[in-house]
Amino acid sequence: MTYRDRARGCLLGLAAGDALGAPAENLSPPEIRRRWGRLTEIEGGGTDDTEYAIFAASLLVRHGHGLTAADVAAAYRTEIIPLVAGPMRGAGFSELGTIEALRRGLEPPLTGLVHSHGWSDGLAMRAAPYGIFCPGDPAEAARLVEQDGLVSGSGEGILGGRAVAGAVAAAMDGATPREVVAAALSVIPEDSWTARNVVRARETLGRSFASREADGAGAIGADDTDVIDALHEAVVVEHYPWTDVAPEAVALALAAFLAGDGEVEAAVTFAVSLGRDADTIGAIAGAIAGALRGESGVPERWAARIGPVTGKCLPVVAGKHVLDVADELAGGR
Repeated sequence: MTYRDRARGCLLGLAAGDALGAPAENLSPPEIRRRWGRLTEIEGGGTDDTEYAIFAASLLVRHGHGLTAADVAAAYRTEIIPLVAGPMRGAGFSELGTIEALRRGLEPPLTGLVHSHGWSDGLAMRAAPYGIFCPGDPAEAARLVEQDGLVSGSGEGILGGRAVAGAVAAAMDGATPREVVAAALSVIPEDSWTARNVVRARETLGRSFASREADGAGAIGADDTDVIDALHEAVVVEHYPWTDVAPEAVALALAAFLAGDGEVEAAVTFAVSLGRDADTIGAIAGAIAGALRGESGVPERWAARIGPVTGKCLPVVAGKHVLDVADELAGGR
């Protein structure tokens, strides 16, 4: 499988997971089951997850391994802020707070600290291009994505981005699903909230796999309510009013990737069945699985539903298609 094929699979999988999960965002698994049974078909478009990933890819094309937080801040000021009149639409808390901090003249890392939403999964949702850019080198992917994260996040929010970038970098090199999760853990502190959640999710799935094997049952899927409930119990912050918590989203996405054995459709449909920040969880799982399986690993019926982004959140990326962006990223590397 070629580097370009994996890059295209990664961003196409991200966009598909984003679009499939969008209608389920902020819903609970029981409510998702009540409305759809299982979410398997893309009906609408994606969200800020896809648009921010495209923007991140453009930073890498321009700056490569020399990318700095100052470069990212400058791009926000010249390409995002001038096209945003008033509050941004469709962006997460960390990005909204960052725009206001930059408007006030602050610089990173303060821009990622002052809004008190540094734990957001905003960096994790757009981390995949950094993994694409560093195939087989999770440490470098994590270093680069942190430069992006210093502008809009802090603490566990940055660690979530590092974990996703590291996982994608490993998947781009053809690692096994277990090796991909190990790569995600290798680039974050062992005692971090994110790492503890990933380990708990992995252990929860391990027990479920063992139980199903003993019972002669088949693979884990989006209909396995017991597994979904167990994952929620393991990593979800109960009664917290917001769902964009990076340690949650990253752990659930990696669990979905493992549950689907790295296959795009299985991973993404399981991911969006988990609810919470379903579009981001689906986007992360889709990106990692797409990097592993390549463009052909993304279901054709999903790929056909992915068009150019509208720029509803980031006007600067309007009209761009993830496949063209993947080609540009591969060529730039």
